[in-house]
Amino acid sequence: MTGKDRALLRRAANTLEPILHIGKEGVTDAVVQQAWEALEARELIKGTVLPAAGMTPKEVVAILCERTHAEPVQCIGRRFTIYRMADTNSRYGIK
Repeated sequence: MTGKDRALLRRAANTLEPILHIGKEGVTDAVVQQAWEALEARELIKGTVLPAAGMTPKEVVAILCERTHAEPVQCIGRRFTIYRMADTNSRYGIK
């Protein structure tokens, strides 16, 4: 992913509300499944890491991206954005 692609995704994520919340259980199989389904439906998702998670947001993003085959877009504070191109009907078309 190029810098221009990442900038486009950051701009698109600016208006998104977080739909993925990482709590004290951390990154569980259920969270990964939810992220997988959300990425397939939306391609670009925003999430938050609650203080009780016991993990830094960058650690959470690394684990989620590895397990969902996604790309990190940005991580600011406790919020993060990840992207994975959908198999069908890609909205952004960025690989």
